[in-house]
Amino acid sequence: MTKIDIIQNVYEKLGFSKKDSARLVDSVFDIMKDCLARGEKIKISGFGNFVVKEKKARRGRNPQTGQEIEISARKVLTFKSSQVLRKALSE
Repeated sequence: MTKIDIIQNVYEKLGFSKKDSARLVDSVFDIMKDCLARGEKIKISGFGNFVVKEKKARRGRNPQTGQEIEISARKVLTFKSSQVLRKALSE
């Protein structure tokens, strides 16, 4: 599913215009991005949690050459689904 598909579903299910549906979806994604950029956790009841985690710098190995390289520190986004979502997917 793409962002356009989400906008289409909002348009069909809620009856907003396509322009309003697009603004609504964009606004939700912008709010989520801003919260995650500030390091905040997003918890959506019945769906799951989005959390930004810090990964430390570490040594790695180039699989083609075997040469050791330094992998820089970075932030990664993780998602953990809720029990409700996991149950719905397994049925």
